[in-house]
Amino acid sequence: MMEIEAKNRLGLIFFPAYDWAISPTHPEREERLLYTQDQIKEEGLLDIKGIKEFKPLIASDLQINRTHVCVPDIETQATLSHRISAGGALKAGKIVVNNEVDKAFALVRPPGHHARRIVHGNRGFCNINIEAVMIEELRKIHGIKKIAIVDTDCHHGDGTQDIYYNDPDVLFISLHQDGRTLYPGSGFPNEFGIGKGIGYTLNVPLPPYTSDRGYIYVIKNLVLPVLEEFQPEIVINSAGQDNHYTDPITNMNISARGYAMLNELINPDIAVLEGGYSVEGALPYTNCGIIMAMAGIDYSGLVEPDYDENAIKESESVMKRIKQTVQEVWSRWQLKDEIRKRHIENKDVIRVRRTVYYDESGITEYQTEDVYLCRKCNSFVVIDSEGDYYKILAFILSYEVCNECRNKARMLFEKINRRYYNFIYWHDKENDEYLRYEC
Repeated sequence: MMEIEAKNRLGLIFFPAYDWAISPTHPEREERLLYTQDQIKEEGLLDIKGIKEFKPLIASDLQINRTHVCVPDIETQATLSHRISAGGALKAGKIVVNNEVDKAFALVRPPGHHARRIVHGNRGFCNINIEAVMIEELRKIHGIKKIAIVDTDCHHGDGTQDIYYNDPDVLFISLHQDGRTLYPGSGFPNEFGIGKGIGYTLNVPLPPYTSDRGYIYVIKNLVLPVLEEFQPEIVINSAGQDNHYTDPITNMNISARGYAMLNELINPDIAVLEGGYSVEGALPYTNCGIIMAMAGIDYSGLVEPDYDENAIKESESVMKRIKQTVQEVWSRWQLKDEIRKRHIENKDVIRVRRTVYYDESGITEYQTEDVYLCRKCNSFVVIDSEGDYYKILAFILSYEVCNECRNKARMLFEKINRRYYNFIYWHDKENDEYLRYEC
């Protein structure tokens, strides 16, 4: 028998999180990965030369703090399972940048892309944004500057968007089911970034029943040209698989082979599992497809038992809407410099107010974010956040913040009337300094 060899050295990191579940029958449960692991073993993928399994790390307080302000503290928001899930993503990044593998896929849970910068609880099944924890490690420890995230989960990656909305060095592209028809109700083309980050958030809301054909059109006609222009050092696929035609909580029609084609076209260095809740009908097949595509193995024979291309193919009217959305987003990308200049010219600070609902925790957060602008650096933000239990203020200084902006932030910090807050946080990314003051 001829031995199969992977074209790309691929590292796989598994963590099913046996001891973490929202409830025993919740869609986000350990069986999501157990069936996949069984399928991978049955198909002999781990016996292929060049595919190797690695063990996850455990994310430290410092690694989580680089991304999040956890209210009131990390211990309240992150269980050991959350730390190991983030550690799986950290391991994927580490083995890629250290050239132990060419590519890596972290098949871990709990997921993370709905976790925003400020965390009062669980929303969208997420407490800790595992991709962002990995990205901040890549930037701070490994010196990688330009990173692109392509989020193909069916739900808009609003947490990842929030974390990098003001960051010109991290390109975030989200392809998702139209927020008018699905949680979290966001992710429209006019969500385009803020401050110097304007232009580096691209949202592609797709109509229900989009299939392989529609997604591939978006990748070829928008995502790949944008990536070519941005020239990232690393590409990350936030690889949610709840777009599958059998998923119980969404309305999209991608097949397992379609997922493999998407991954092959995007050609990510790292993939991280997000959603996907068709435990038996989809995940064993979609995960195998992504693994085969990342390893450079022929996946043309991959097919689900009930697959019918004609039954899931989108209508021409749906395809027309997809093309119109792609054109709208592409036009915005081409005009990004002009739009950015118009929005930030002659401004020192931009204020944004938002309300965030934590659907799994039942918490409502009222947030005011002040984005300070500087011609020399990406400056800092000040976030006033009040949830059901705590009111906090957070100062977050960007990488390479100039001395003038650091001094301005320190001056504002020292003038705070602390009696109005439970906690105040000082996050200085440049100096890796993360302080929490109880008031």
